[in-house]
Amino acid sequence: MRTRAGLLLVPGLIILVVGLIVPAISMLFFPRRSGPVEVLAAFGGFFTDPFMLSILWRTVWIGLVVTGLCVVIGFPIAYMLARSGSRFVGMWLALAIFPLLLSNVVRTFGWLVVLGSQGVLGRLLMMMRVVESPPQLLASEFAIVLGLIQLFLPLAIISSYSAIAQVDATLDEAARSLGASPTRTFWSVVVPLSLPGIIVAATLVFAGSVTAYTTPFLLGGSSDKMLSTQLFYYTDTNVDWTMAAAVALIMTILVFVIASLSSAAGRLGRTQ
Repeated sequence: MRTRAGLLLVPGLIILVVGLIVPAISMLFFPRRSGPVEVLAAFGGFFTDPFMLSILWRTVWIGLVVTGLCVVIGFPIAYMLARSGSRFVGMWLALAIFPLLLSNVVRTFGWLVVLGSQGVLGRLLMMMRVVESPPQLLASEFAIVLGLIQLFLPLAIISSYSAIAQVDATLDEAARSLGASPTRTFWSVVVPLSLPGIIVAATLVFAGSVTAYTTPFLLGGSSDKMLSTQLFYYTDTNVDWTMAAAVALIMTILVFVIASLSSAAGRLGRTQ
């Protein structure tokens, strides 16, 4: 029986190896006109270049900010949806995840209209007399963070909603019957039991934020580059495939490190 079950995994494993692992290894270690030695040398040189280190730090920083804000905003929304007894919950959930149905390019261009020098937000600030001239909101980390939050907030809501929905609502009632306030019930009961969903949400948002390209490219300036835009520079403008492979390797390691830390945090949370 186990042999037959193992045979059923063979086609999927072949597709995984041929379609994902082999191309990924080829891309990372065998780029055009170079090999693993050159890639590893460029990888080491990356950490001695202050400019590249600033890009790495900016990428990690923006990823952490976007992840924190998406979880802080998305988890309460998911909690209200999961605990709501309204018959319109399905509609509200659909509206929350509706941005996923739109193209990322379309959503990002929307921010160009809002954050432009003559955009909606700039005009609103001038009408409120907060500023005297149109503020420069585009080509900044602020614009990138806003765009990435809009991009990945639905993922945070979905992941948190599925975790909260699995937590028995009667536990909330039991905690309140024992004298716990709604706030204490939320932090002492709902959040700990929903921790796996929070970790999944944070992992997805962070991995997506540090590897996103379209939003940082359109909303960020030349002084606010991230690893993804620098990777595009090496492949399209500078045509340095060795450095492109080194940057891609750093991005891959970064995502795997965060995924490993998230997995460890999830196991630690389950043991407590």
